[in-house]
This record gives sequence, structure tokens and C-alpha cells, in this order.
Amino acid sequence: MVARVKIGKSIRGILNYNENKVAEGEAKLILASGFAGEIEQMTFMNKLKRFEHLTQLKPTVETNALHISLNFHSSEQISNSKMQEIAISYMGKIGFGDQPFLVYRHNDAGHQHLHIATTSIQRDGEAISLHNIGREKSEPARKAVEKEFGLVVAESKKLQQEVIIKPADLDKAKYGRSSTKRQISNVLAAVFGEYKYTSFNELNAVLNQFNVAADRGKEDTEMFANKGLIYSLIDKNGNKIGVPIKASSFYNKPTFRMLEKKIEKNKEKRKPYRQDLIKQINMVFIKYESFTEATLKAELRKANTDLVLRKNDLGRLYGTTFVDHKNKVVFNGSDLGKLFSANSIAVKIGSSDHLRSYLEPETNSITYLKPKSEATTHTYLEPSGTGEFFKELLGRSEPDYIPRVRRKKKKRNRGLTL
Repeated sequence: MVARVKIGKSIRGILNYNENKVAEGEAKLILASGFAGEIEQMTFMNKLKRFEHLTQLKPTVETNALHISLNFHSSEQISNSKMQEIAISYMGKIGFGDQPFLVYRHNDAGHQHLHIATTSIQRDGEAISLHNIGREKSEPARKAVEKEFGLVVAESKKLQQEVIIKPADLDKAKYGRSSTKRQISNVLAAVFGEYKYTSFNELNAVLNQFNVAADRGKEDTEMFANKGLIYSLIDKNGNKIGVPIKASSFYNKPTFRMLEKKIEKNKEKRKPYRQDLIKQINMVFIKYESFTEATLKAELRKANTDLVLRKNDLGRLYGTTFVDHKNKVVFNGSDLGKLFSANSIAVKIGSSDHLRSYLEPETNSITYLKPKSEATTHTYLEPSGTGEFFKELLGRSEPDYIPRVRRKKKKRNRGLTL
């Protein structure tokens, strides 16, 4: 089970998010703890006023809203009654057992999950501390709940490697702006919360995998100058579908300024995963003697990695981006090393001798696994200067190039002619 805790200032916003899901048939309220009356008869205002009654007891505490999601592995089939028990147990363990809270079961993703809405203000007007609640309270509670209910644990390889984001449903875009917004919102919430990207292009590389695109407008527009941002649904060819939605209109406010802050944090967060991604890609590189573009993408996808190739209008490859869904990180090929850059990938998918160009016959052995045939061993001698290839293959990065320093020509002193 994966638990995600978001702290905010608007319980109304959290309720709107979940109630909109209910209205569209993508969620269902399954538990209202600390509320009077039957669930079916509760209106939006009934729910909101219950929370506001508490928040008004301590108006000086502005950050008082809590939005929690508990996510389960796709192999787990959990009944409503079991989800209720899990939610009650988890909330008790994080110190919110006596607080009023609503539990919504969502069906808008490829895995079963629930959302919990509550407030930190208690009936005596005192606030429950939210400082480090994720690390100090939620993590121990999550582990205890996993053991108590026999759930797939978050640290397990089975759960870590699962891609749990559901692509936007393009068919629902025809129902108008409201449906389009919800489809995009589902993807944005998951991508912004999980993936580590360090540029606008890298973010788009992830979003595009789930039928969503971010757009800043052209550089000479007012939107670009003001750091505006819109999101659209796209089809498999990258064509926009439906109406574009402003970033500021989404519940989690995925604006460009927020994106800039995320990028700075992600630069450090993604570093530990670089070597693992290099090894995963290299395992694919040595498997075949030659690639087509489709074969390379398909083989990488088996390793839970998507390859995005950027081409100009003439079809020339000028950029590569690798989206690692296992570790939720994104790297441009040039950031991984020159073997993964656009020029190198262009050679690999355009020539059957992509590895031989680095080597000559006689000493070192490399075994290629050809699809639907026996493995073949080729023997080569490594000439001087080819060590760079093996450094890259082992995941050691080196500078992509050494700049050539030009010497300034000395000016000739011709003197004066009298």
C-alpha cells in the first residue's frame, strides 16, 4: 500500500475534488465517520458545514485541511467493507481517529484506491500538529496497516515496478470542458506527485504517455512572458483534443511557477536513480545487433521505460528522453551519457553495426542475444581510445565532448613606413 498525505488550506477544495468525482461516476462515498445521518441523504453543504464548524474554532490556523490517498496494488481486490476497516485503522494510527472524516472509493485509475478528507482542528479548538506527519505518523501507520490486513507492501518489487497512472480517456473529452478537466486533473495529480523531472520538456515527456500535454505558448506571446500554462488532452499523434484548461483552474494548482519549484527539488531527488536507468537501457542495447525504432521502444517498454524521440520537420532526430516508470524519473539522453544521446540513438536504429563501430576484431568477447535465434559470440580487439564505450556501458559518465581551444594569432607589427 502506498499512502500519500497532502496538507492544505481549503477543506472546500478537497470536498469539491472528491464530490466532482462522485458526480461523474468515478468515485463513491463509502464512509462518513463522525457525521450524523445517512450517507445517501448528506448534501455537499452538510459535509462542508461539519468541517467548517471545527475550523472556525481556531481561525488562526490556516493550514488545517488534510487530503490522504491510500493506494493498493492492481492485483488486490478489496471490498468496500475492507476499505472502510483499512481507513478507520489508518486514521486511528495517525491520531485522527476521533476526527470527522469522509472516505471516497475512486475508480479512475488502474489500481484500487481511496481518498480521505478531514481537518486537523479538534472539537476543543486545539489543532493536531501536521509537522512531518508523512514521515513520523503516516509511514509507521502504513506499515502497520499492511501487516494487519495482509496487503502488498510499498517496498516490495511487485508494487514499485507497477505503472499505476491511468491514461486520460479521450472518448470522454467529447462531453465538454468539465469532463476534459477531470481527465487531465487525474493525470496531473499523479505525475506531479510522483515523477522527478528537471525541465518543462521532461515533464511533457511524461504527460504525453498519459494523453496530456502542457503548453506555454509561443515565446513572443504574452502568456509565455507572464509564465502562463495550459493543459490539453492529446491523441496518439500529439494532436490536441477538446478545450485547453488553464493551470490555475486545477485543484492542485500545477502552474509554471509551481513547476519551477518542483524542478529545483527534483534535480537532487532523481540523482540516485541515474545509474539504475543506465544499466536498464544497456541491458536492452546489448540484446540485439540492430534495432528498428519500434523494436527499441518495445524492448525498453518491457523494462518499464518509455523512449521519447524528438524530431524536426524533416524527420531528423535531435533529442531523446527516457521515462523510467519503475523509479518515476525522467532523463534526457545527453544527461545519461553520449551513448544515449540523439546522435548515438540515430546510429543504433539506422545501422546494424552500431556496436562494431567502437571495436575491431580479436580479443574481447561480447554476446548478443538475437530474437528468435541462438546467441552469437563475436570476438573483437579493443583498440586504444575505445575505453569510452565501456565506461558508458558500465554506467560511468564522462564529458560528452572536449572543447577545442583556438589559439589567437599574434598580430604582426609591421612598424611605420617613413
